[in-house]
Formats: sequence, structure tokens, C-alpha cells
Amino acid sequence: MHDTEPVFDPAIAVRQAQLADGRDLIYFDDADTVLAAERSVDARVLDPRPANAHMRQDPLTGEWVSIAAARQNRVMLPPAHLDPLAPQTPENPSEIPSLYDVAVFENRSPSFGPALAEPGASDAEALADLRRVGLERTKTSIGRCEVVCFSPEHEGSFGSLSRSRARTVIEAWAHRTAALSALPGVQEVFPFENRGREIGVTLPHPHGQIYSYPYITPRTERLLAAIDDYGPTLMGDILERERNGPRVLLSGEHWTAFVPFAARWPIEVHLLPHRHVPDFAATTLAERDELAGLYLQLLRGIDRLYDSPTPYIAAWHQAPVHEHRDDVRLMLQITSPRRAADKLKFLAGSEAAKGAWIGDVAPEAAADALRRAIAAAADDDTQTNATTDAAASETEGTPA
Repeated sequence: MHDTEPVFDPAIAVRQAQLADGRDLIYFDDADTVLAAERSVDARVLDPRPANAHMRQDPLTGEWVSIAAARQNRVMLPPAHLDPLAPQTPENPSEIPSLYDVAVFENRSPSFGPALAEPGASDAEALADLRRVGLERTKTSIGRCEVVCFSPEHEGSFGSLSRSRARTVIEAWAHRTAALSALPGVQEVFPFENRGREIGVTLPHPHGQIYSYPYITPRTERLLAAIDDYGPTLMGDILERERNGPRVLLSGEHWTAFVPFAARWPIEVHLLPHRHVPDFAATTLAERDELAGLYLQLLRGIDRLYDSPTPYIAAWHQAPVHEHRDDVRLMLQITSPRRAADKLKFLAGSEAAKGAWIGDVAPEAAADALRRAIAAAADDDTQTNATTDAAASETEGTPA
């Protein structure tokens, strides 16, 4: 459900395809792509897709748990020549048959889907039923899970992309948010990136995922309860307070990034749009253009905190598909357990068992460190660009 018709960038071509077992594959070409329009066909012979997962309700919390046993078979840290997200070669029967800029495809062993709700089913009735608590309740894990490949390179993350490629990924998020929100039974759409083995990443390939849930997630339910208590201006009021406070990291015409007042993690950053938009599909082209640069600055600054890459979860929280569209604002939440160069924060008794968090770093101190790191990363980029430009100039001036 979208309040206005989404607008997409005509310079970023979208090319629909299918994998050998019928899963959707979508190519997104950079605005400055060097790729031809044609794409290879997936000629593999694949086994049938695994059975759809199912959900069980925890009656102590009312939360739903998807039981997706097929995920046990997913690939774990393969060598580069067997990267399942790289373009296919005769030696590597990977998931993507052609060279690409950005590619999105259905997960072969998803936590939700590929089954969907019956067309015409009432979303309001479905949500009311899901919120009811009972004993040994089960339901089919309907929905959709997709993989978003940021690059054909074997290693990297969003922060290692060019600005043009970052913009293409953001366009893919907007495109897929609109498409997935229209699927029967989908209640919430969640783009995210896991980065680093410390987070549990099993593939070093630069990629993220998009989960489409058949219910409203527990974190969002708690946000809705807070909005009901405070009022519909909660997220806008938080942003205005933070924009005038000591924890701002980056600010542009359309977006502001800051360390939140009650940060739980040693590294935690929120980024919000200045106007109310419920999800990526509702953003303008100008907002996506600025986001590409600001997001890269932010991630490169986080990596500049220490001498080695920082593990993180980058979570794009979006409004539920069918309710509270005018109350919940699109928001990025980056969290990292890294509390020192060689130390991680582990969730122990109070946090893991009771959800009662204890912060290890004062948010204001974290903001100071991150601002310095962002500035240092910007200096690094400036020096790198100057060196590259000088080398190119020398090459152009060298006689053949």
C-alpha cells in the first residue's frame, strides 16, 4: 500500500529475468553502466525448492517464530571461485547467470515464502488474528525473502561501492519495497545488510537482503505502542531535537545522521529523512541522490574508527504496509558490537534474558569519536581522488 505512486529513475534500467527453478531475478544497471542490455539465461538443472517454512507463536510474548530448517544447508564461507553470488562461470554454477551491476533474486531457502496469502484476504483481519495469543498456534510462513547483490566483486560491503553503484542499490531498495509491499499477505518490508563474521555473515560478497514479513515485527510493534502513548509526531520530534543537539554526525538537505540519546550499542547511528516518508518507495529522486553520498560517508567513517573493518548490522526500518503509514518514518539504524579495537560487546544475562540494556559507551562520547572518524575518512577519500586524478593526468600527457 502506497500513498502516492512511486517515482523511479529512468537512467537506472531494470531488467526482469528468471532462474532455472522459476525464482525471480532482477538486474539493476548503473546509470553509467558499461554492460550490454542482453543477459544470459540460467541453464542449470536445479532440484525443486524446499518446502515452505512454518511459524509458531510464543504464547509468553505473542511473538511468531519462523521454523525454516532448509536454512541449515546454506553455503558457509566458500572460496572465491565458488562464490554463489558471483556471475556464473563454467567452474562456478552460481545463482546469477550474467555479469551485473546490481542483482536481486529470491532466496532459494527463505525464512518466509514463497507462499503468499490468498488474494483478496483482509489484511486487517489477518493482523488481528496474528496478535491474538493462544497455545501451540502455527501458520504458514508466507512472504518473500530476497538477496540484493551490490556488486559482482567477491569481497566488500556497501561502504566500498562507488557513488553511482550506491545510488543503484538505493533505487533497487525503492523498487523492491514497492513490489514486495503489493504482494498478498505482506505486512512489513525490511531491507538490511549484515557485515562481518562477528555478526554471523557467511558470505564475504558485498550483498544485503530484503525480508517481507507476514506480520508486524516485535520491534515495530513496540514503536507503534510508543507512538500511541506519545502521539503521531514522535519520530519527527526526535529528529528535530537531535538536529539541534550534540550527537549529530552528518546532515544534508534531506537527511540527518546522529547517535541516538539512549544508544544501546557501542556504535549506534540513526539516519532519518527530514520530511515524513514511510518507506523507500515514497522517497524522491533528489532524496535518493543525496542519500547515496551521505550513506557512503557514514559507513566509511565507521570503518575509520579502527585499523580493521567494523562489523555491523545496517537495518532500514520502514512503516508497516497496511497501517500507521502517517506515523512511522523510514529510518536507518546501524549497530555494531565493537566497543574497542579488539573487544566486542556480547549480550549477557541482563540484555539477552531480560532485554534490560546497559550501555558501555556514553552516546555523546561515541558521537565525538564518529565525527572525527568521518572527517578522517573524508580526508582519505580526498587524497585518494587527488592521487588518482594526478595519475590519470600524467597518463594522458604521456606520448604513445
